[in-house]
Amino acid sequence: MPELIHTCYRIGDIDRSVAFYTALGFEERRRFELPDKAINVFMGLPGDGDRLELTWNPGVESYDLGTGYNHIAVTVPTLDDTLGELSRSGIEPQKPPYKVGSSLICFVVDPDGYRVELIEAG
Repeated sequence: MPELIHTCYRIGDIDRSVAFYTALGFEERRRFELPDKAINVFMGLPGDGDRLELTWNPGVESYDLGTGYNHIAVTVPTLDDTLGELSRSGIEPQKPPYKVGSSLICFVVDPDGYRVELIEAG
């Protein structure tokens, strides 16, 4: 059976992006330079695979995200605790948490403008 193994984002600043995803609970797993001098950074959540590939290309500081892409989603133990921790890292939600069906959710935006949906577990 096919398996979705990772998502790739093109980023403008490696350190800034790695710090953002580390604050969300991701771990940097590996980093390597490609022949064209681009750098790939693979990140994953504890106990899971390297699900997020961040690609930095020399000389590019930003990308047009387009209108078709929306977000990735991760679960968190509690939104209140997670948002408190993120706030200490300078990361604020786009708007306060709200219910969708029985799920409590909110969105944060990474340094390159990619949205991340936080879904309270349980």
